[in-house]
Amino acid sequence: MTLAAFTNPGRFWRGNLHTHSDRSDGVLPPEEVCRRYHAEGYDFLALTDHFVGLYDYPITDTTGYRRDEFTTILGAELHSGAMENGEIWHVLAVGLPRDFARPNAPHFFTVEDQETGPEIAARARAAGAFVAIAHPQWSGMTLNDARSITEAHAVEIYNHGCAVECDRPDGFHTLDLLLSEGRRLTLCATDDAHFAGPDFFGGWVMVKASENSPEALLSALTSGAFYSSQGPELHDIRIEDENVLVESTAVSTLVVAGQGSAAGAVHGASMTRARMPLDRFAASPWIRVTVVDAAGRRAWANPIWFEEL
Repeated sequence: MTLAAFTNPGRFWRGNLHTHSDRSDGVLPPEEVCRRYHAEGYDFLALTDHFVGLYDYPITDTTGYRRDEFTTILGAELHSGAMENGEIWHVLAVGLPRDFARPNAPHFFTVEDQETGPEIAARARAAGAFVAIAHPQWSGMTLNDARSITEAHAVEIYNHGCAVECDRPDGFHTLDLLLSEGRRLTLCATDDAHFAGPDFFGGWVMVKASENSPEALLSALTSGAFYSSQGPELHDIRIEDENVLVESTAVSTLVVAGQGSAAGAVHGASMTRARMPLDRFAASPWIRVTVVDAAGRRAWANPIWFEEL
């Protein structure tokens, strides 16, 4: 059995799903943000400015910065309602229509008569967006908070801005607990770039699609045909003879993790193929694969559910 990301037709396209411009709290104008990602070899970008009244609820129009070899997807970071710690929700929504209805979110503080976070996430998904639970560690999100976003496609498991600005980049604890409750979620790495510091070009998604168009990319994202990376490339992951087999660019570690404490690692020099027996995962309904290169950079595959094999 091989994962759809490695068998679907097309090729991998590199993109960032979480970025800000001076339309909200970023430093650079949208045109310059797009130019920099294009110049760094990205195939696509979602500019996701903060969708609050303070910035006049922007869904930043980046269509004019598309090129034959570079495209953009419209989106926003949505805010509405209070999490259990009293702070306002942050929900990443990529693929929003330009006329997405404004919430009652005048600023970054909660107010009366707001939609809840789960409600605005559900509305975004109904509008066709790829919805991710943004930076759960940075937000101080509880498990109950995360459980409540039932319409999310993914959890943001690495946020480069949160890594360099406050050492809170991680979403794996949230993801793994939700997976262990049966939630079929994918995972994404992002920049959350504002360009006020070195918060750019640190985490991205590699999306398998037949063409580099917003429609094809969004369809692949919502179906899970992608992986996330800081550098290493995944070429194939398949289940064969009670083993998981991984092919990649040169890495030094393969990690396979499952429910609870189920995990294992294979170490080596310049590995491009690695194998992990699955006997230790007999009690886990799912596994996920990580590879780590010699520089410590990681790539992460979406979870594999054994009942779907």
